[in-house]
Amino acid sequence: MNVFEAIQKRREMTKFLDQPIPNEQLEQILEAAYLAPSGNNLPSREFILITNREKLDELANATPFVSWLKEAKAAIAVTGCPEVSKYWLQDASIACGFIWLTATELGLGTAFGAIYHSQDQAESKKREDFVRTALNIPSDRRVVAILGLGYPEKEPPAKEMVRKESIIHYERFQT
Repeated sequence: MNVFEAIQKRREMTKFLDQPIPNEQLEQILEAAYLAPSGNNLPSREFILITNREKLDELANATPFVSWLKEAKAAIAVTGCPEVSKYWLQDASIACGFIWLTATELGLGTAFGAIYHSQDQAESKKREDFVRTALNIPSDRRVVAILGLGYPEKEPPAKEMVRKESIIHYERFQT
């Protein structure tokens, strides 16, 4: 599968088969995250692989929107460090995309659980503190997201997209 095929095939999967993910595939996904670009090549993002069933179940309580972690066979928590780079959020976000596309290429489903909440500081603190405690993450790191991984129970249909013309502009913004 080439990158464009992975982009086209990518879907958010929240129902997973009860089938373990081989370590080689998990390592390949982590390698893709590691190789993702970062501003000024600074190590402003870090990754935590979680495969322990009890820990995945615990993390499912981080927000009401990540209950699918109870079915996931693995997850990757993505952190950013503002003290390392002012681009920590962008760096972590790009790495999340690399994780997702690599998982798609490997036939895995992925679900994205936003932990960092840029518009609600109190909610972000609550979510991040929960994950920080569960995974022993230092206080100088921000917890951007948790991506759940597993073999998809079924492939959902493609989402209906808004018209490209309302999103893509040429030469200048057009209304």
